[in-house]
Amino acid sequence: EAEKIRIKITSLSLTESRITSDETIQQLFVECRLNNFLAEETPLSLPKPTGGQRIHYNYSTVINVDKEDNHAEREYLKSILLKPDLPADSLKFTVVSDPPEDEQDLECEDIGFAYVSLKEIFQKQRDILEQDIDVFDSQDASAVIGKLTVTVEALRALRSVHEECKND
Repeated sequence: EAEKIRIKITSLSLTESRITSDETIQQLFVECRLNNFLAEETPLSLPKPTGGQRIHYNYSTVINVDKEDNHAEREYLKSILLKPDLPADSLKFTVVSDPPEDEQDLECEDIGFAYVSLKEIFQKQRDILEQDIDVFDSQDASAVIGKLTVTVEALRALRSVHEECKND
């Protein structure tokens, strides 16, 4: 258990913004990324939620960070704990617009970003369980366009890595 980070993307709601009024944005999926190692995405894209509704992904994934097979991921976690000024200490969630079937010339477009700081989980000694995190507009980082409900269970993995740092 100590060698895994569990991530769950539960649901997404949108506030009124350019996203809700944009007709070309119809289907959304969510990608989760750990630095440049690993990107996982919800297998389904769901219809864009309207006024106050939520769309439910209920998607779970596990990032393995054991020494044997996932050395790079583990070294990255070490660097988060050891280098206080490392900017990329977060899991990044990206809300992506999936073009409709009949509009295949349109690209997938990143419309919003949300972050969970792994360093903060370690500092607070507390996992994030079914928490609403802000989704920021990809075109205006100060504008919140919605809430993503996520779970990130990383504390045991981070403690394990931290123990190892002390022993190195």
